[in-house]
Amino acid sequence: MTFGFASPPHMSPPASADSARLGRMLEPAEWASAGIPLLRNPREVVAGLHDRHRPGPSTAIVAVLDPQERVTASASFTELAAAPDGWEFRNVLLAHLRRVIPHDLRLRAPVRTAVLLYCREGESRWTETDGAWMWGLRDACTLHGLRCGAYITLTPDRWQVLGEGRGGRRPRPSATDEPLGQPGPSGVRRTEMRRTTAARPETPRAAMNIPVQSRSVPRRTGGGAPEAHRHTAAR
Repeated sequence: MTFGFASPPHMSPPASADSARLGRMLEPAEWASAGIPLLRNPREVVAGLHDRHRPGPSTAIVAVLDPQERVTASASFTELAAAPDGWEFRNVLLAHLRRVIPHDLRLRAPVRTAVLLYCREGESRWTETDGAWMWGLRDACTLHGLRCGAYITLTPDRWQVLGEGRGGRRPRPSATDEPLGQPGPSGVRRTEMRRTTAARPETPRAAMNIPVQSRSVPRRTGGGAPEAHRHTAAR
Protein backbone atom coordinates (compact mmCIF):
# COMPACT_ATOMS: atom_id res chain seq x y z
CA MET A 1 0.00 0.00 0.00
CA THR A 2 1.32 3.43 -0.94
CA PHE A 3 0.51 6.62 0.91
CA GLY A 4 0.98 10.20 -0.23
CA PHE A 5 0.04 12.31 -3.18
CA ALA A 6 3.15 12.05 -5.38
CA SER A 7 2.35 11.97 -9.08
CA PRO A 8 3.64 9.06 -11.13
CA PRO A 9 6.81 9.86 -13.10
CA HIS A 10 5.07 9.50 -16.45
CA MET A 11 2.50 12.19 -15.68
CA SER A 12 3.10 15.68 -17.06
CA PRO A 13 3.08 18.75 -14.77
CA PRO A 14 -0.18 20.65 -14.36
CA ALA A 15 -1.16 23.06 -17.09
CA SER A 16 -1.17 25.94 -14.59
CA ALA A 17 2.53 25.39 -13.79
CA ASP A 18 3.44 25.33 -17.47
CA SER A 19 1.44 28.49 -18.17
CA ALA A 20 3.20 30.24 -15.28
CA ARG A 21 6.56 29.21 -16.70
CA LEU A 22 5.64 30.55 -20.13
CA GLY A 23 4.54 33.78 -18.49
CA ARG A 24 8.07 34.29 -17.21
CA MET A 25 9.42 34.93 -20.71
CA LEU A 26 9.86 38.02 -22.84
CA GLU A 27 9.44 38.09 -26.60
CA PRO A 28 11.66 40.32 -28.78
CA ALA A 29 8.89 42.91 -29.19
CA GLU A 30 8.42 43.17 -25.42
CA TRP A 31 12.17 43.39 -24.93
CA ALA A 32 12.55 46.13 -27.54
CA SER A 33 9.78 48.20 -25.94
CA ALA A 34 11.30 47.91 -22.45
CA GLY A 35 13.78 50.74 -23.03
CA ILE A 36 16.92 48.60 -22.92
CA PRO A 37 19.96 50.87 -23.46
CA LEU A 38 21.90 50.28 -26.66
CA LEU A 39 25.53 49.31 -26.53
CA ARG A 40 27.84 51.81 -28.22
CA ASN A 41 30.18 49.08 -29.40
CA PRO A 42 28.58 45.63 -29.04
CA ARG A 43 31.31 43.97 -31.13
CA GLU A 44 33.97 45.05 -28.63
CA VAL A 45 31.88 43.85 -25.68
CA VAL A 46 31.28 40.43 -27.29
CA ALA A 47 34.93 40.01 -28.24
CA GLY A 48 36.10 40.98 -24.76
CA LEU A 49 33.76 38.60 -22.94
CA HIS A 50 34.52 35.78 -25.37
CA ASP A 51 38.25 36.23 -24.88
CA ARG A 52 37.88 36.43 -21.10
CA HIS A 53 35.63 33.38 -20.56
CA ARG A 54 35.98 31.13 -23.66
CA PRO A 55 32.29 30.08 -23.60
CA GLY A 56 31.07 26.74 -24.86
CA PRO A 57 27.54 25.50 -25.59
CA SER A 58 24.94 26.31 -22.89
CA THR A 59 27.32 28.79 -21.23
CA ALA A 60 25.98 32.09 -19.94
CA ILE A 61 28.17 35.11 -19.19
CA VAL A 62 26.77 37.92 -17.06
CA ALA A 63 28.86 41.09 -17.02
CA VAL A 64 28.51 44.45 -15.29
CA LEU A 65 29.56 47.53 -17.28
CA ASP A 66 30.40 50.97 -15.94
CA PRO A 67 29.09 54.15 -17.67
CA GLN A 68 32.02 53.96 -20.12
CA GLU A 69 31.07 50.34 -21.02
CA ARG A 70 34.15 48.91 -19.36
CA VAL A 71 33.68 45.50 -17.75
CA THR A 72 33.69 45.92 -13.96
CA ALA A 73 32.90 42.31 -13.08
CA SER A 74 31.78 39.18 -14.90
CA ALA A 75 30.90 35.56 -14.25
CA SER A 76 30.34 32.57 -16.52
CA PHE A 77 28.52 29.35 -15.79
CA THR A 78 26.84 26.45 -17.56
CA GLU A 79 23.07 26.15 -17.34
CA LEU A 80 21.34 22.95 -18.44
CA ALA A 81 17.59 23.37 -18.14
CA ALA A 82 15.09 20.94 -19.60
CA ALA A 83 12.28 23.51 -19.39
CA PRO A 84 13.55 27.11 -19.41
CA ASP A 85 12.04 29.18 -16.63
CA GLY A 86 12.77 32.87 -16.15
CA TRP A 87 12.32 32.55 -12.39
CA GLU A 88 15.10 29.95 -12.14
CA PHE A 89 17.35 31.95 -14.47
CA ARG A 90 16.71 35.05 -12.36
CA ASN A 91 17.85 33.22 -9.23
CA VAL A 92 21.08 31.90 -10.74
CA LEU A 93 21.95 35.29 -12.26
CA LEU A 94 21.31 37.05 -8.98
CA ALA A 95 23.46 34.54 -7.10
CA HIS A 96 26.41 35.13 -9.42
CA LEU A 97 26.01 38.91 -9.37
CA ARG A 98 26.06 38.89 -5.57
CA ARG A 99 29.33 36.97 -5.59
CA VAL A 100 31.23 39.24 -7.96
CA ILE A 101 29.97 42.76 -7.22
CA PRO A 102 28.12 44.66 -4.45
CA HIS A 103 24.57 45.78 -5.12
CA ASP A 104 23.65 49.38 -6.02
CA LEU A 105 20.28 49.47 -4.26
CA ARG A 106 21.39 52.48 -2.19
CA LEU A 107 21.54 54.66 -5.33
CA ARG A 108 18.53 56.61 -6.53
CA ALA A 109 19.13 55.56 -10.12
CA PRO A 110 21.32 52.74 -11.50
CA VAL A 111 24.69 53.80 -12.88
CA ARG A 112 26.01 50.37 -13.89
CA THR A 113 24.51 48.08 -16.51
CA ALA A 114 24.34 44.29 -16.62
CA VAL A 115 24.49 42.47 -19.95
CA LEU A 116 24.08 38.78 -20.67
CA LEU A 117 25.83 36.74 -23.34
CA TYR A 118 24.41 33.26 -23.89
CA CYS A 119 26.26 30.72 -26.05
CA ARG A 120 24.01 28.05 -27.56
CA GLU A 121 23.54 25.78 -30.52
CA GLY A 122 20.96 26.28 -33.26
CA GLU A 123 19.93 29.34 -35.22
CA SER A 124 20.20 32.91 -34.06
CA ARG A 125 16.44 33.54 -34.02
CA TRP A 126 14.57 33.94 -30.73
CA THR A 127 13.72 30.83 -28.69
CA GLU A 128 11.83 30.19 -25.46
CA THR A 129 15.17 29.84 -23.68
CA ASP A 130 16.14 33.32 -24.86
CA GLY A 131 12.83 34.68 -23.58
CA ALA A 132 13.43 33.11 -20.18
CA TRP A 133 16.93 34.60 -19.99
CA MET A 134 15.55 38.03 -20.88
CA TRP A 135 12.95 37.83 -18.12
CA GLY A 136 15.54 36.60 -15.63
CA LEU A 137 18.08 39.29 -16.52
CA ARG A 138 15.56 42.10 -16.17
CA ASP A 139 14.35 40.84 -12.79
CA ALA A 140 17.85 40.15 -11.45
CA CYS A 141 18.96 43.68 -12.38
CA THR A 142 16.01 45.17 -10.50
CA LEU A 143 16.83 43.17 -7.37
CA HIS A 144 20.55 44.08 -7.54
CA GLY A 145 20.14 47.77 -8.31
CA LEU A 146 21.52 47.56 -11.84
CA ARG A 147 20.25 48.81 -15.16
CA CYS A 148 19.12 46.00 -17.45
CA GLY A 149 21.30 45.91 -20.54
CA ALA A 150 21.57 43.94 -23.76
CA TYR A 151 20.90 40.24 -24.20
CA ILE A 152 23.28 38.70 -26.73
CA THR A 153 23.20 35.22 -28.23
CA LEU A 154 26.31 33.48 -29.53
CA THR A 155 25.58 30.69 -32.01
CA PRO A 156 28.09 28.59 -33.99
CA ASP A 157 28.24 31.09 -36.85
CA ARG A 158 27.47 34.52 -35.39
CA TRP A 159 26.50 36.73 -32.46
CA GLN A 160 23.37 38.84 -32.30
CA VAL A 161 21.90 41.43 -29.94
CA LEU A 162 18.28 40.32 -29.67
CA GLY A 163 15.66 43.00 -29.99
CA GLU A 164 18.03 45.32 -31.88
CA GLY A 165 18.91 43.45 -35.05
CA ARG A 166 22.64 44.09 -34.64
CA GLY A 167 25.09 41.24 -34.98
CA GLY A 168 28.27 39.99 -36.56
CA ARG A 169 30.60 37.07 -37.03
CA ARG A 170 31.48 34.89 -34.10
CA PRO A 171 34.82 35.86 -32.50
CA ARG A 172 37.66 33.63 -33.57
CA PRO A 173 38.71 31.17 -30.87
CA SER A 174 42.22 31.52 -29.54
CA ALA A 175 44.76 28.74 -29.69
CA THR A 176 44.73 28.65 -25.90
CA ASP A 177 41.03 27.77 -25.67
CA GLU A 178 40.33 25.04 -23.15
CA PRO A 179 37.28 22.75 -23.10
CA LEU A 180 34.71 23.37 -20.42
CA GLY A 181 34.61 21.05 -17.43
CA GLN A 182 31.76 18.83 -16.49
CA PRO A 183 28.72 20.40 -14.77
CA GLY A 184 27.92 19.54 -11.17
CA PRO A 185 25.00 17.44 -9.94
CA SER A 186 22.64 20.39 -10.16
CA GLY A 187 23.48 21.00 -13.81
CA VAL A 188 24.91 24.44 -13.03
CA ARG A 189 28.66 25.02 -12.93
CA ARG A 190 30.45 28.30 -12.45
CA THR A 191 33.36 28.29 -14.85
CA GLU A 192 34.91 31.62 -13.93
CA MET A 193 34.27 34.71 -11.86
CA ARG A 194 36.44 37.77 -11.92
CA ARG A 195 36.40 41.42 -11.04
CA THR A 196 38.18 43.62 -13.52
CA THR A 197 39.12 47.26 -13.38
CA ALA A 198 40.10 49.52 -16.24
CA ALA A 199 43.76 50.34 -16.60
CA ARG A 200 44.70 53.69 -15.18
CA PRO A 201 46.12 56.25 -17.59
CA GLU A 202 49.82 56.89 -17.36
CA THR A 203 50.53 59.74 -14.93
CA PRO A 204 52.94 62.46 -16.09
CA ARG A 205 56.19 62.61 -14.19
CA ALA A 206 55.53 66.17 -13.08
CA ALA A 207 52.24 65.13 -11.44
CA MET A 208 54.04 62.41 -9.48
CA ASN A 209 56.52 64.96 -7.99
CA ILE A 210 59.50 63.05 -9.31
CA PRO A 211 62.55 65.32 -9.41
CA VAL A 212 64.09 65.71 -12.81
CA GLN A 213 67.87 65.49 -12.91
CA SER A 214 69.45 68.58 -14.43
CA ARG A 215 72.88 68.81 -15.94
CA SER A 216 75.28 71.37 -14.53
CA VAL A 217 75.68 74.42 -16.68
CA PRO A 218 79.14 76.01 -16.86
CA ARG A 219 79.20 79.59 -15.63
CA ARG A 220 80.98 82.35 -17.34
CA THR A 221 83.76 84.38 -15.77
CA GLY A 222 84.34 88.01 -16.24
CA GLY A 223 86.44 87.40 -19.36
CA GLY A 224 83.62 85.53 -21.03
CA ALA A 225 85.26 82.12 -20.98
CA PRO A 226 83.19 79.36 -19.47
CA GLU A 227 84.47 78.03 -16.18
CA ALA A 228 83.29 74.76 -14.64
CA HIS A 229 82.15 74.67 -11.03
CA ARG A 230 84.85 73.54 -8.65
CA HIS A 231 84.07 72.15 -5.25
CA THR A 232 86.95 72.57 -2.82
CA ALA A 233 87.06 71.00 0.54
CA ALA A 234 86.93 73.31 3.54
CA ARG A 235 90.32 73.71 5.22
